[in-house]
Amino acid sequence: MHKTIKTPSLHQILANGDYLAHRYDEKNDAFRFIPVDRELHRASTFLTDKIFPENLPVFAYDRRDVIAAKPPKGNIHFIFHSAYCCSTMLARAADIEGVSMGFKEPVILNDLVGWKRRGANPRDVAERLDQSMALLARPFADGESVIVKPSNIVNPLALAMLAMRPDARAILLYAPLKTFLGSIAKKGLWGRMWVRELFIGQMKDQMIAPFGMNTDDMLMLTDLQVAAIGWLAQHAVFSAVLAKFGPERVRSLDSASLLANKLGTMTEMSRLFELDINEAKIQQIVDGPAFNKHSKLDMQFDEVSRREEHTNAASLHADEIEKVYEWAKIMSGKMKISPELNSPLI
Repeated sequence: MHKTIKTPSLHQILANGDYLAHRYDEKNDAFRFIPVDRELHRASTFLTDKIFPENLPVFAYDRRDVIAAKPPKGNIHFIFHSAYCCSTMLARAADIEGVSMGFKEPVILNDLVGWKRRGANPRDVAERLDQSMALLARPFADGESVIVKPSNIVNPLALAMLAMRPDARAILLYAPLKTFLGSIAKKGLWGRMWVRELFIGQMKDQMIAPFGMNTDDMLMLTDLQVAAIGWLAQHAVFSAVLAKFGPERVRSLDSASLLANKLGTMTEMSRLFELDINEAKIQQIVDGPAFNKHSKLDMQFDEVSRREEHTNAASLHADEIEKVYEWAKIMSGKMKISPELNSPLI
């Protein structure tokens, strides 16, 4: 953890990538920074207060002062994802000293989603979004790129984010639908509650409106049907992003392909994001902890372990998963949402 003896100045904070742009305070129109060095990034599953040590100092500055201080510019790219698809694994793999750093779900972007949902002026949200990306892009070292994996609630902003950053590129990562349904079923009550919470947020983001369901229709949905609709809604967003920006800037990737070909994934990701790493370094990353240790638990975890987990969940909930999967295929046909995305990374 980065330690300071006295309160740093705004210029010192902006010049040092160890200070994370952590929150946007809409009431005071201020940005809040906390010290998060590379080691703490690595130790943190997500960049949230629940994960960070409780005693981290917080430095808040008026937004206009921050922008007037002209934060140093940096390269930024994105891994947008639809959850339970190895996104944390891929963000961890982007931690390559001297080359890039992976940011795992910075909360500042979630703050803007919440502000937007509460009725903020879209122009104000867009302005703060642009500024937040500039703050996140500050490199740890000269020449390093920042690769941000936003929370999946940020997906509705993906079009705007890429439009604001013409040099940014993105991977759209997802789990195959049946695998996703198995993940939700495997997590039991908490997984089912999570998809309903996500669904409520998607309703506020107008992502569910195109499905033409009234209140009675939505109340009749089972938990896994809610999960399937949420998955399709995010797929619709990803399809729009691919159509808008094309394969030169945006590529799709499913978790099954990632796990089956980690070397190919890292090779193609480095090309897409223009990361200066050679084959030997890529092989070292593939053989390292990012791909072989559970991203959320302190245990070894690989493709075989993940497949066994999903096989067990699928066996226990097979009838429900299969019925919802067939229903979702019908819904995807009606909505013209293809379960497969164009422009695959590998």
